[in-house]
Amino acid sequence: MTIKLGVIADDFTGATDIASFMVQGGWRVIQLLGVPDESTPIPDDVDAIVISLKNRSCPVEEAIDNSLKSCQWLRYQADCQQLFFKYCSTFDSTPEGNIGPVIDALMDELHIDISLVCPALPINGRTVVHGHLFVNGQLLNESGMQYHPLTPMKDANLLRLIEQQSRGKAGLINLSCVREGKQAIYHHLELLHQDGVRYAVIDALVMEDLLPIAQAVSDMVLVTGGSGLGAAIASYHTGKTLSASILGDIPPNQGRRSVILAGSCSVMTNQQVAEYKKIAPAMAVNVRECINNSGYANQLVDWIIQQPVDDLAPMLYSTQSPNSLKMIQQEYGASKASNAVEQIFSDIASKLRLHGFNTFIVAGGEISAQIVQGLGIYQLSIGVSISPGIPWVCNLQNDCWLVLKSGNFGGKNFFLHAQEIFHRPNMTSCK
Repeated sequence: MTIKLGVIADDFTGATDIASFMVQGGWRVIQLLGVPDESTPIPDDVDAIVISLKNRSCPVEEAIDNSLKSCQWLRYQADCQQLFFKYCSTFDSTPEGNIGPVIDALMDELHIDISLVCPALPINGRTVVHGHLFVNGQLLNESGMQYHPLTPMKDANLLRLIEQQSRGKAGLINLSCVREGKQAIYHHLELLHQDGVRYAVIDALVMEDLLPIAQAVSDMVLVTGGSGLGAAIASYHTGKTLSASILGDIPPNQGRRSVILAGSCSVMTNQQVAEYKKIAPAMAVNVRECINNSGYANQLVDWIIQQPVDDLAPMLYSTQSPNSLKMIQQEYGASKASNAVEQIFSDIASKLRLHGFNTFIVAGGEISAQIVQGLGIYQLSIGVSISPGIPWVCNLQNDCWLVLKSGNFGGKNFFLHAQEIFHRPNMTSCK
């Protein structure tokens, strides 16, 4: 069958995010981890392929190279009809990149002059109005994202953000145009193109605003944005509504050996960690020990193994308040501290796998990428959605199940809810 969409996702949690929304829209989706090559088999009988990259905070040149190789594989080997560059709905990047430079490189590769910029995900509170990005009604730069350890967001104006890190002019398709429908959007895209605009930022306030956008861009070779647009594209093709559903497999209840590894410092993950600590075993990961103690991973693994098997999963967390995070970064540097924590979590997951752990609930994009790579996982099937944009995923080679959660996604009781979902009736488990 023809593969309708090839997605290049700039981090692992963002990849499962968009894959989950497209599954809920009725599509069959497979997720590949890392840059594919000539030996990577092309999945059969799928509507979309999602490639997970670790591009969000790596050097710009590396992000471009990974994205171009993925683009070429999707376009020329998998023969995808349309390509989608997926980034976070909070547009996580810096004035140097990496979103803008990757968009430019993909546009050059595909010989196109204008691309859509559509990060909105209204179901999770990410909306765009007058070209400004809001998170739960707050401007992006006042939402807590200004404290992000790697990509602090200091501006909510998407036109300014994209122009700062790319080489072209941005224009706006406002909400009133969107609500006039497909033809109005298409016509405005043409006007922007004629005016020399390279990046068309588009408003969306509710999920239904994304449907006419998906219709208007159905013939574009490349679109860029968040998972909301991915959901709308799938729904446009299948005719399903954008409402949440319970499609997808769940982990089998028996034989679960689970652990929670929380590495995000987002506002929501801080709340989720605080709530879960009230009901389950939890231990904070000491950043200084990650940097200075070569045996620290083994100590943390020993603590996890000692926890009761039949109770709620134990949790390790490096989640910090903004003030604590700032002090650590001042002492060690942001990159050194982040890399040390990511490596510790990856080592812990690999060691736990050898001890029979087969279920990993992970919070944070960079941490998720490091853990999945450390576990040697290269392909995932998408299971049931726990909450919008957060599915269970299954390693196709064994009975290893994971949750890869973007930091600000999910409710405050998410870690408990993710485990409770094992017991839902009327769902099938992955065989």
